[in-house]
Amino acid sequence: MSFFKKLRESIAGKTESVTKQFREGLEKTRKGFAQKVSDLIIRRKKIDEEFYEELEEILIGADVGVNTVMTLVDELRAEVKKERIEDAAELQPILSRKLMELLRSDDDNRLNQNPDGITVILFVGVNGVGKTTTIGKLAHRYKQEGKKVLLAAGDTFRAGAIEQLEVWGQRAGVDVIKQSAGSDPAAVMYDAVQAAKQRGADVLICDTAGRLQNKSNLMEELNKIFRVIQREIPGAPHEVLMVLDATTGQNALAQAKLFGEKSGVTGLVLTKLDGTAKGGIVVAIRQELNIPVKLVGLGEKMEDLQPFDSEQFVHALFAGIIIDEKEEETSGD
Repeated sequence: MSFFKKLRESIAGKTESVTKQFREGLEKTRKGFAQKVSDLIIRRKKIDEEFYEELEEILIGADVGVNTVMTLVDELRAEVKKERIEDAAELQPILSRKLMELLRSDDDNRLNQNPDGITVILFVGVNGVGKTTTIGKLAHRYKQEGKKVLLAAGDTFRAGAIEQLEVWGQRAGVDVIKQSAGSDPAAVMYDAVQAAKQRGADVLICDTAGRLQNKSNLMEELNKIFRVIQREIPGAPHEVLMVLDATTGQNALAQAKLFGEKSGVTGLVLTKLDGTAKGGIVVAIRQELNIPVKLVGLGEKMEDLQPFDSEQFVHALFAGIIIDEKEEETSGD
């Protein structure tokens, strides 16, 4: 059975609305990447040195990351030799399969839950990446699952951050625990944990500052928040999610390296994937950091925050080819 047919059958068992969200959210990347690969294959037909060079350029242009691209192309060369492949069209499913292998990880992509009480999720990341929006959408998601959710407005330094979180809290129908602007974030977290206990909350989602005067100040602030939360709920936070803006490409990767090492990040959230043709950054991040991508932002709507799924991602990228192959099979029957 062909790789694309297998992928199609696997996707058929998944929710149609989610498949549609991935397809629509990755449209720009599909046009900027998968379409270029298809055009290269149609134009060149023959696999030679120039073919590999162009393929490298396309992959690097989609922000897959230079190191990952070199490894990927070397693996393709080896496969071409081993299988004695001459027709470039035969490379498409192999490339797709290899991308999926790169995106898959041994880690579980699901968000960690506390089996014995309140699940605490801490959000970190620089300003402007869509942190507050993501918190609002995740709160909505949990609310839809019937969970009681509270938000903690721990970004007390950025002007308007508390109000912004309150707006999202209203949209999602969840309460926000806050103090005045400039308050000690750790004190806000303490209040939030007490409120979560008193109100019988299932999930407490905490916002944190994206920037202080310098990086060491920010890390000290986060460490203080960790200590307060852990003292009140042993084993918490259960997730530390770092939010990255996919439209910033390699810059997002640099941020994750800088931030991720020091702040105990357990998972990544990639926002604004619908706004970039460089969705290959998901592959680069997956390869260069040993941190799973847990959630992706595929659009503006509340429902457009989705758990990351490597099959859905690759299916969305190569949707056109998969449809063409299906039509060929049908006409051949």
